[in-house]
Amino acid sequence: MNPPSIPLARLLAHTADAVQAVRAGRSLNDALRACPAGARPGTQALAFDAMRRLGHAECLRRRLVPRAPAPWTDALLLTALSLLERSGGAPYPDHTLVDQAVEAAKARDRRSGAFVNAVLRRFLREREALRAQVRAQPLSQWDHPQWWIERLRADWPEHWQDLLAFDNTRAPLALRVNLRRTTQARALERLREAGLSAWPAGPWGVVVDPPRPVHEIPGFAEGELSVQDTAAQLAAPLLLGMQAPVDRPWLAPGARVLDACAAPGGKTAHLLELAELDVVALDVDPDRLARVQDNLGRLGLHATLCAADARETAAYSGGRPFDAILLDAPCSASGIVRRHPDVRWLRRASDVEALVRLQAELLDRLWPLLAPGGRLLYCTCSVFRAEGEEQIDAFLQRQSQARRLPAPGHLLPMPHNQTEPGGSQGAAAPPADVQGFRADGFYYALLEKHNG
Repeated sequence: MNPPSIPLARLLAHTADAVQAVRAGRSLNDALRACPAGARPGTQALAFDAMRRLGHAECLRRRLVPRAPAPWTDALLLTALSLLERSGGAPYPDHTLVDQAVEAAKARDRRSGAFVNAVLRRFLREREALRAQVRAQPLSQWDHPQWWIERLRADWPEHWQDLLAFDNTRAPLALRVNLRRTTQARALERLREAGLSAWPAGPWGVVVDPPRPVHEIPGFAEGELSVQDTAAQLAAPLLLGMQAPVDRPWLAPGARVLDACAAPGGKTAHLLELAELDVVALDVDPDRLARVQDNLGRLGLHATLCAADARETAAYSGGRPFDAILLDAPCSASGIVRRHPDVRWLRRASDVEALVRLQAELLDRLWPLLAPGGRLLYCTCSVFRAEGEEQIDAFLQRQSQARRLPAPGHLLPMPHNQTEPGGSQGAAAPPADVQGFRADGFYYALLEKHNG
């Protein structure tokens, strides 16, 4: 998990820093960027494990120490407890984790070493009794906030438990094939020749499991592959009306397309890989827009980049309509928790309501920019109905010129062969499951503008 030169105590200290940052409202990605580069991979692995069992660890810590200790010491205890209780077994023997957690505490504050030692050794002695005491608590059982559990139960009464359990699984590495530079078959051949376990996922993707850093992926540096979950790989083909790589897009070459909220650029790049388009890639954050340029440069593609708020249409529209618009709207990210396990701990119930209002505003502002006969694809990486089907139902009530075209609707990361109502025009929405690979949760609605 970590290079021999980096002691486990040091990794645990860095992980506690990250856990403390998330509990203070910072994203795990931001917290990990503050970690020394050499320790970052090992810290990230431990931090992901800690995030997945953080609710259970919190319940245990409250039993062990009813009054929370200082924030960093608390974060270290939560880290150690979550790793000791990791599903599938701890990454290190119990005694090693405890000893190294104590060393980490001593290095930060010598006085806290004895306290951490006493708490963790008590846990080892009383583990079964403590588990029994917290087992009935939803936070312990599901490792999600109560409001999140209740929303999923209301939205998906038959599948909420599957969705919560899926969030705590480890995701493989999903890659999109750049068909301008290679084929799916050749990409798979290169991956397997390199000794990687890889298989196809849908028409455009391949999956590598166990995951590897991208610098170890053959063809990545050459622009043959990009990191993108297979559920997200549906966006560009849906907007272009393509079900297979051999299909022709409905848009003519040179058609003007807006990718609103484009960063980090995966969907922008996929559009350009599939068709000759004049794409305007928009994002409110200039730093995130720089990542779009980096990705396009690696792939040998070009788009017009614009740093602006999508609601301020005069800043980027140029007074001309767009033939197609892709709105990958800001959302709760409730469908991609396994890839971003800190999301559930950062979000609040009020955040979802604010995001729903923002999504509605974006739809209302972007719709007038769409040319008659044009198409708008609305998508979110959310499994909450408020950010998906309910949002589009409300928009269709407001906008008489919008006609719904076939699209998946809610894609849920459910067991193979299960489906759930909620797709376009009342059809059954397929699970986020491509050739046996359980993809992330997503929502898609495709709207066409007509005169009437």
